[in-house]
Amino acid sequence: MSKIRLGVLGGGGDSLIGVLHRVASHMFDRYEIVGGVFNPNYEDNLKFAKHIGVNTERVYTDFETFVDQEVKKPKDERIEVVSILTPNFLHFPMAKKLLENGFNVICEKPLTTSYGEALELEALQKKHKAIFAVTYTYTGYPMVRHMKHMIASGELGAIQKVDIQYYQGWINPVIHDPEVRKTVWRLDPKKAGISSCIGDIGTHAFQMTEYLTGMEVQSILSDLNMLYEDNPLDIDGTVLIRFSENVKGVIRASQIATGEENGLTVAVYGKKGAFKWEQENPNFLYHMTDDQPKRIIKPGNAYVSDVAADGTKLPGGHPEGIFDAMGNIYKGVAKALRGEKAFDGEYPTMNDGVRGMLFIEKVVESHKKGNIWLSLDK
Repeated sequence: MSKIRLGVLGGGGDSLIGVLHRVASHMFDRYEIVGGVFNPNYEDNLKFAKHIGVNTERVYTDFETFVDQEVKKPKDERIEVVSILTPNFLHFPMAKKLLENGFNVICEKPLTTSYGEALELEALQKKHKAIFAVTYTYTGYPMVRHMKHMIASGELGAIQKVDIQYYQGWINPVIHDPEVRKTVWRLDPKKAGISSCIGDIGTHAFQMTEYLTGMEVQSILSDLNMLYEDNPLDIDGTVLIRFSENVKGVIRASQIATGEENGLTVAVYGKKGAFKWEQENPNFLYHMTDDQPKRIIKPGNAYVSDVAADGTKLPGGHPEGIFDAMGNIYKGVAKALRGEKAFDGEYPTMNDGVRGMLFIEKVVESHKKGNIWLSLDK
C-alpha cells in the first residue's frame, strides 16, 4: 500500500511540536512528508525543507499558494492530509480552507480560538466527510489506552471521582518581567485566544477526563489566576467538574508551578477500585483496591488489553514516551484514511476539539461571572 501523502504547516526550525509530529508520522512507515510551509520566511522554509529531505518543488511561499497548487494536482499525487502546527490563531482559517478544498486534517490543540469557530469547522468536516484529528497527544500512551479500556469494561465499577492535575512551571521565569512577558505568544490574546493556561494544558486535562471515563462533563465552576493586573490571560486555574449529581471531580492546571516540568497526573476513582497514572512516568499504571496491595501494570506484557498492545512498539521494560504516543495517534489517523479496522479512541476527533473549545469558553466565563456553576451543554 502506498504511503499517505502528508503536508505540514508550521513546525520548522527548532520547534518541539514540529519534530514531534515528523517523528510520529514516520514511526509506522505509513506517511511521507511531501510538502508544506514550515516557516513564514520563504528562504528559511526552503532551507528547512532541504534539511529534513523534503522536495523543495512542493515547499510553497505561503499557505494560500500551498492550497492553490495542491488542488491542481491529480488525485493520486496531491497531498491527502495536512498537519497544522502553527500558533492557535491560525488553526481556524487554515483548517477551514483545507476542509473546503477537500483535504483531511491533523490539527494541534486547541482546535481554534473560539467555540463558534469550532462549530463552523465541525459543520464543514461533516459536510465534506473529512478525517479530522486533534492532537491531544497523551491519549496515545499505551497505559492510558489500557486504562480507558479497563474502565469501559467495568474494572473500577461505577465512577465516583476524577482528579486530574497538569502542572508546569515554564512561565514562572518570564511572568514577573512585564517586558519579557509581552514577547510570549501564549500570553497574547490575539495569538493564543481568551486563555493561556486552560487553553494550552487545561484542555488536555479536560479531554483526558472525558476520554477515560466515556462520560461528558455536564457543568463546571472555575477560579483562575492572572497573577498581575496587566496580564490578560490566565496562567493558573482550578476547575470543579460535575458529570452528574453524584459523580464529580476537579481539574487543576498551572504554568507557574515553580520547578514543575510536564506534570500531568490522572486519578480515576470507582466503587470497586482506582487507577493512577503520571505522564512523566508513563510506563507505570497503578491499580488500587480496598482489599489488595497496589498493583503496577506496564506495557509490553501479555496481560495488557489489545488496544494497549497495538500501541506498544517495544518489549516490556523498554521505555516508550511522547514520540510513541503521538505516533499512535498518527497510526490511528492512517487507519481511518485507509478504511482499516480500528480501536475506539485511536485518535482524538473533531468532537474532542469542539468540546475543548466549549470547556475553555465556559471556564473563562465562570471565572468572570464570579466563580459560578455553568452548564457545558453544546
